[in-house]
Amino acid sequence: MSDESSGHGRRRPRPDTLAIGNHKLKPATLMMGHGFDPTLSEGSLKPPIFLTSTFVFESAAAGKRFFEGVTGKRPGGAEGLVYSRFNGPNQEILEDRLAIWEEAEDALSFSSGMSAIATLLMSFCGPGDMIVHSGPLYAATETLIGRILGKFGVGWMDFPAGATEAEIADVMRAARARGRVALIYLESPANPTNALVDVEAVRRARQELFADAPPPIAIDNTFLGPLWQKPLGHGADLSVYSLTKYAGGHSDLVAGAVVGAKALIDPIRMMRNTIGTITDPNTAWMLLRSLETLELRMTRAGENAEKVCAYLRGHPKVEHVGYLGFLAEDPSRQGDIYRRHCTGAGSTFSLYLKGGEREAFAFLDALSIAKLAVSLGGTETLASAPAAMTHLSVPDERKKALGITDNLVRISIGVEDADDLIADFEQALEAI
Repeated sequence: MSDESSGHGRRRPRPDTLAIGNHKLKPATLMMGHGFDPTLSEGSLKPPIFLTSTFVFESAAAGKRFFEGVTGKRPGGAEGLVYSRFNGPNQEILEDRLAIWEEAEDALSFSSGMSAIATLLMSFCGPGDMIVHSGPLYAATETLIGRILGKFGVGWMDFPAGATEAEIADVMRAARARGRVALIYLESPANPTNALVDVEAVRRARQELFADAPPPIAIDNTFLGPLWQKPLGHGADLSVYSLTKYAGGHSDLVAGAVVGAKALIDPIRMMRNTIGTITDPNTAWMLLRSLETLELRMTRAGENAEKVCAYLRGHPKVEHVGYLGFLAEDPSRQGDIYRRHCTGAGSTFSLYLKGGEREAFAFLDALSIAKLAVSLGGTETLASAPAAMTHLSVPDERKKALGITDNLVRISIGVEDADDLIADFEQALEAI
């Protein structure tokens, strides 16, 4: 893709190789060099870190043209590098590569997953508008929609993650009666229950009810994306990521992204330019490093999770294991969604222990290999108690309705040896 067609600022004398003959190159291959020409950086094999606040224009006319793109006078973003609040080489290379995974038209990177979500919501929602969303959502997203945006006159209505098409349509209809539905926001699998949303059903319900001016469908794809789920292929318009998780994958950075249709990315870019939620150059460079091993890390973690969950499933102190892999042969609606939407079960799951908070805490405190910490998708195995930690701010009644109970432990499996992890969980369960 040329800079002229993408609207990006870097000038590349040679186009990227995206295919060899009729053979289309895979994302794992393209992560090694897509979007970067070594001849523009002294022959450096890897992109340097461009630590600069501003960029020199070749001419005054070029500066004017670039600012026309940045300010929205001309659509498509800046034609060149302007200022690090707007764009930069590391960020643009990263965004090129992020778009590859879901075959998206465009992508934007952000300083955190929540800054990506906040910028997205601010780009489409205004006073009197309604957001229709699935539930549960990540606790900070629930807070942003339910408490903060409410101060500015934005309302919301939600449906449970596993809702049927008819149930989804009913909520959309009710929301439309209260105001303009500006955005449909999904999270699948839901955090922390792992409940799946039927994106195809959401798309059909939207088409039926909003034929003239359909609101965008955005989905938080952090738990399974981009390897095990590609929502843009199932009807979503925008896919949202906490790059802190699997994309970063080493628990050493915080970042976010939105990928999707260019027509929807452009207004989000304008908002990002204004409020300054772009990724910094160093974090973007670290993500470029991480994307090179994304497929390897996620595959190993997924294989480990399958073995660990097979062990946990039959343990006498375990009430239920919310692992998506068990849905592969499940005749339920969740099983149907899984088979249509997912290519893998992921490595993050919900573990419901027999008992309550006391048992959950005893299990967590006894872990040796697994670390007691929030977040997920890193090389190490992490475990936490959502009701007492990440979702503590969610009202008790809503937590109960969403299945976020005191006996729930969320586990993210890493790339350690699976047998070692099973031994750790076995001794931790004995400590209850």
